[in-house]
Amino acid sequence: VQLQASGGGLVQPGGSLRLSCTASGRIYSINSWGWYRQAPGKQRELVARITGGGSSTYADSVRGRFIISRDNAKNTVYLQMNSLKPEDTAVYYCNADGLRTIAAISTYWGQGTQVTVSS
Repeated sequence: VQLQASGGGLVQPGGSLRLSCTASGRIYSINSWGWYRQAPGKQRELVARITGGGSSTYADSVRGRFIISRDNAKNTVYLQMNSLKPEDTAVYYCNADGLRTIAAISTYWGQGTQVTVSS
């Protein structure tokens, strides 16, 4: 199983980006997805999470600006980021929790994608 994240880049303040993360391999199901971020010198923090039933939670710092969604048929999670601020600059990581394969149920992480918000 591999998680491949994409969609990061350089954007001006107030701009938007859409991150994607796809899990590949022989996957039966994924319980929940999450997006985390880590800025230089800071700890990794949870940005947003979405359950199998579609319920989502957000960090206070991004609520109302970011939207997490998932496509179960494609084993993919998205993070639509709007009204971006310089403080959103970080490496963003996707997380698949309760990922079920024929062998086990485990947690997987993507490789990270850089988001830089700067003028």
